[in-house]
Amino acid sequence: MLTFKLLFLLLAANGVPILLNKGLGERLAWPIDGGACFLDRRPLFGSSKTWRGLIAAIPLTGLAAAGVGLPIGVGLCIGGAAMLGDLFSSFVKRRLGVPSSGMAFGLDQIPESLFPLLVVRVELGLELTYVAALVATFVFLDLVLSRILFQLRIRQRPY
Repeated sequence: MLTFKLLFLLLAANGVPILLNKGLGERLAWPIDGGACFLDRRPLFGSSKTWRGLIAAIPLTGLAAAGVGLPIGVGLCIGGAAMLGDLFSSFVKRRLGVPSSGMAFGLDQIPESLFPLLVVRVELGLELTYVAALVATFVFLDLVLSRILFQLRIRQRPY
C-alpha cells in the first residue's frame, strides 16, 4: 500500500505544474530564473519552470499526503524535493543544449522521483532497492501518463 501512496505523491507533485499550466495558461507563470542565463549564456532553467508550479506543488502534495494517510510533512518534503529534482533536470538539460520542454529520457524522470524518495527514505524506512524499484516504476508511469495527457490535450507534448 505504501508503494501506491508514494507513487501517487510523486505523480501529484510532478503533475500539479502541468495541470496549472493547462488551467491557467500564461497567467501567473513567472519563470523562476527570471530569464537569467548561466555562464554558458543559456537559460538557467528555462521559461517552463515557474514560481506558480513550484509554490503550488509543495502544499498540494502535502495535502495529497494527508489524503492518503501519510503525514503532511512527508508530502511537503516529497513536493519540495520533486520540484528541486525538476529544477536540477532543467539546469542540466540547458547545459546539454536541450531546449525548454525538450525530452531527455531518464533525466526528465529520475531526479524528480529519486530526490523525494531519498529525502523521506529514513523517515519511512525505505530500503535503497525499494527506492530504485519505485524510481523505475515512476519512469514507466510518467512516460505512459505523459502520452495519455497529451491525447487528452492536457500536455502540449507527448513526453
